[in-house]
Amino acid sequence: MEAVAEGLWGLADEFEKKGEIGKAVKCLEAICQSHASFLPIVEVKTRLRIATILLRHSHNVNHAKSHLERSQLLLNSIPSCFDLKCRTYSLLSQCYHLVGAIPPQKQILYKALHLTSAAAPDVSAKLWCCNFNSQLANALIIEGDYQNSISTLESGYVSATQICYPELQMFFVASILHVRLLMQWDDQTANEVERALQRCNQVWETMPSDRRAHCMGLLFYNELLHIFYRLRVSDYKNAVKHVDKLDAAMRQDSKSRGQLTRFTTTTTTSAGNDSLEPTYFGNAKRALQDKLFLAPPPINGEWLPKSAVYALVDLMIIIFGRPKGNFKECDKRIQSGIHIIKEELIRLGITDDVREVDLQHSAIWMAGVYLMLLMQFLENKVAVELTRSEFLEAQEALMQMKNWFIRFPTILQACESIIEMLRGQYSHSVGCYNEAAFHYVEAAKITESKSMQIMCQAYAAISYFCIGDAESSSQALDLIGPVYRMKDSFVGVREEASILFAYGLLLMKQQDLQEARNRLAKGLQIAHVQMGNLQLVSQYLTILGNLALALHDTGQAREILRSSLTLAKKLSDIPTQIWVLSVLTGLFQQLGERGNQMENDEYRRKKFDELQSRLADTRSSIYHIELIDKVKLQVQQFHEIDMKRTIADESMRVNLDIPESVGLSTPMPVPSSSRLADLDTGRRVQGERT
Repeated sequence: MEAVAEGLWGLADEFEKKGEIGKAVKCLEAICQSHASFLPIVEVKTRLRIATILLRHSHNVNHAKSHLERSQLLLNSIPSCFDLKCRTYSLLSQCYHLVGAIPPQKQILYKALHLTSAAAPDVSAKLWCCNFNSQLANALIIEGDYQNSISTLESGYVSATQICYPELQMFFVASILHVRLLMQWDDQTANEVERALQRCNQVWETMPSDRRAHCMGLLFYNELLHIFYRLRVSDYKNAVKHVDKLDAAMRQDSKSRGQLTRFTTTTTTSAGNDSLEPTYFGNAKRALQDKLFLAPPPINGEWLPKSAVYALVDLMIIIFGRPKGNFKECDKRIQSGIHIIKEELIRLGITDDVREVDLQHSAIWMAGVYLMLLMQFLENKVAVELTRSEFLEAQEALMQMKNWFIRFPTILQACESIIEMLRGQYSHSVGCYNEAAFHYVEAAKITESKSMQIMCQAYAAISYFCIGDAESSSQALDLIGPVYRMKDSFVGVREEASILFAYGLLLMKQQDLQEARNRLAKGLQIAHVQMGNLQLVSQYLTILGNLALALHDTGQAREILRSSLTLAKKLSDIPTQIWVLSVLTGLFQQLGERGNQMENDEYRRKKFDELQSRLADTRSSIYHIELIDKVKLQVQQFHEIDMKRTIADESMRVNLDIPESVGLSTPMPVPSSSRLADLDTGRRVQGERT
């Protein structure tokens, strides 16, 4: 009978190579369903093969799970077969993960770890111990048990150290940093985050350079975590060098595409790659050169697919380039990133008519990754286009965001507040201040992010100031006063910069000009030194120039306003140019410089007419009323939406920093561009109103 099994195994291999997956599975299932008696070990190997094929080539996770559960029962009666048992436990754990069944996943992993602890402490046992600890850490993360997840990752690190495997050591310390940084960090754990960061640096530096060269997955993972850390502590200057390193690595990797080498063990053991089945998470239909492995067999997992990592690098370049006005490069990266993502969405079966309820369960996680990335690229496109007054382009990108959200409301739930905030920015940019304030306030209500709430409150206050009447000024005071009083408790410089800007406007309204100058000068320093945000610097300079003029410091006013105008021109920021030019007209009038006043005012009128022409086109667009309308997004509730919401909550908590095989699920990481949003609203005290 063994010869029959060998023949059917070989035939199944041939069918799989031809892509005839159904026939391959039928060949193998013929063994399991045969009335003739096969040895239990033959049946186990056959069911393992079926499960592997199903996970590799289909979304039929439940079918794979049933074969693995049967294999586990058969193995209970067999005293040996260590590798077969480990492979079964590993694949079964992944099936439970894919269907969101975390308690049984944990149960099978604890059983697997007990098996490895009872085995001889050789390399094979330690490698499987690393595998099971990485999967258990993921399961604990999904349940929000961060501390035990870290303890589990530490156990994996110990096993990797015992077999002197630096790649695996780096895998575990990077995963620990991931949990510390993106899930657990608060004021009490900041020191632990710093120590985890230093530990990553130490382990990475101890790896020989020739081995580091083959660890592209770890390189990208480690560098991106460093960027997220620098963003969290507002250390933009030091973050840039990590972004540049990633960009260079991406270009080099693209050149050497196809030559990426798998991790290999340095110790020859009986447990070769053939016996250590790699893990699959429903995303294995890729050639080796399209993978960025984080760890060696039997983990072989990716943090994200290479295409997603490449898109994320593009996103980081945009996030750091946009505030500096590097719009040409931003345009190129936005186009590149969106192209990559849309190709991947098509591969996942997400075409124009597909909605959230249509997704296969096992595709939801990966779809969430790409959809969240897409929304961040579109968000940055909206911000770029609004900065340079390309309102129609901003409309189109914002409508795309809205439509994606309506189709995938659970997966993109975190984007609802971002869309509302962008509707506020759009409304403010086109002079609809009342509508802008409404959308900012709604965005603050929706989000759970304290940072986002603060930014939106500051934006809403500025919109109310732009309305200009007593009631609106009172509403602005109600928003900004409480936030300003507690600003010293905030960590982020972005929040502080936005609050100082709004509070400076408030003090100007109250005619406390000197105190306004002090607060705005502090905000300018933050925008320039810590943030390097040219747009925000330009806006601060404009209002400070206006203040200097009001305080009769004409020399300083002239110098400040010229600097502001230079920056506004570099950014193609027409409203700020008009604002600066209006203040300069007042300066020249005060100084009696009639020629400069006329020349300046003529240029101001030219820019004003250009802006009005763009605004007229914008307001005649079919999307304009829909975007500014004081109505929240309406999401259609599908009949299976509750089920999908359960899936999303349990198995995803979507976002960019969910390592796939490592599986560290987490809330949204720092690099959301909305949290890096420049204060590009204060300038809209438009020139003709000053």
